Amino acid sequence: MLVRCLYASRAVTPLDPASLDAIFVQSRRNNPPRGITGLLCFVDDIFIQVLEGGRDAICDLLSTIIRDDRHHSVRILSYEEIPERRFGHWNMGQVNIAKVNASLLLKYSEKPVLDPFSSPGSATMALLDELVATAAIVSRAG
Repeated sequence: MLVRCLYASRAVTPLDPASLDAIFVQSRRNNPPRGITGLLCFVDDIFIQVLEGGRDAICDLLSTIIRDDRHHSVRILSYEEIPERRFGHWNMGQVNIAKVNASLLLKYSEKPVLDPFSSPGSATMALLDELVATAAIVSRAG
């Protein structure tokens, strides 16, 4: 059974590019053997991640993520059984939010900032879908 999980969290300390790259390297190494695909967005101190895969694999990974001391305030925004993957072609992708038009952010939230903690999970997922459609995603597949 396939599931999709969307969550948000906050970084404990500011992440430099090398630390963020290390997260992607770890994802590229660990996720494909588990059948996990997804998308990661990191802006300022906020992580937003979509994970897709088998229910057990996603639940195990979520348990690991929740215990990861690089971030806190992990919030599940959406969890659902799915008939197919939306992000099956990504080992892991990264959103370059600096290139996103503020009007797109306003379409899905009260202010032109990325804040999944005050938006419905469905709005955050719709924003990510639109970011994929407008090529605002940088592939980090290795």
